[in-house]
Amino acid sequence: MRVHYLQHVPFEGLGSMEKYLLDRGCELTSTRLYANDTFPSPEDFDFLIIMGGPMGVYEEEKYPWIKKEKSFIYDVIKADKLVLGVCLGAQLIANVLGAKVYKNKFREIGWFPITRSKDATKTILGDVLPPKLEVFHWHGDTFDIPENATLLASSEACVNQGFILEDRIVGFQFHLETTPEAAKKLIKNCSDELDNSKYVQSPQEMLRDTSKFYKINKVMEDILKKLLK
Repeated sequence: MRVHYLQHVPFEGLGSMEKYLLDRGCELTSTRLYANDTFPSPEDFDFLIIMGGPMGVYEEEKYPWIKKEKSFIYDVIKADKLVLGVCLGAQLIANVLGAKVYKNKFREIGWFPITRSKDATKTILGDVLPPKLEVFHWHGDTFDIPENATLLASSEACVNQGFILEDRIVGFQFHLETTPEAAKKLIKNCSDELDNSKYVQSPQEMLRDTSKFYKINKVMEDILKKLLK
């Protein structure tokens, strides 16, 4: 399996997904948007993963590559490839599919539970996404569910936490791939977002129980296993 991923900032990589994909024998390539790397042809890979970042899908003037990235994602979706987006990645997919992306009512950072939707059980992820799961969040934006896509989960702070379309296009607002090391990098680079609001935890709260990371990483592994069949 040839896996290509889009990385928006140096401190948000594949996280726990990298080891799983390499152990499975996947060929990994990447486009670093922050380094102005060029995009490959959709024919050059089988699976596209779009990672997170502190920018918004609507900040095309500040980040000129966003417009090119959206066009690339559109072409990949049209080429019937497997596509997974995390946080900003999910927002980009939603935007490309015609859904609205906008500021969420609450900033959501830290460990908060999500509840699987009833319709999620009708998708290929229904038996690997638990009915309730405490996951790691770091976002201020949200998205509407794209047309014909299925809502996967919701949280108290954010109704639309994930979607799946055609059992091959997946968007997660939350992070299942985050490791303790990755969380520390987020805290270091995005500390200005820790505003002590209702759904924003302190660094100490986020890092107190590292076993939580291994639990979500296992769910991420199960999801990749299901997607990659």
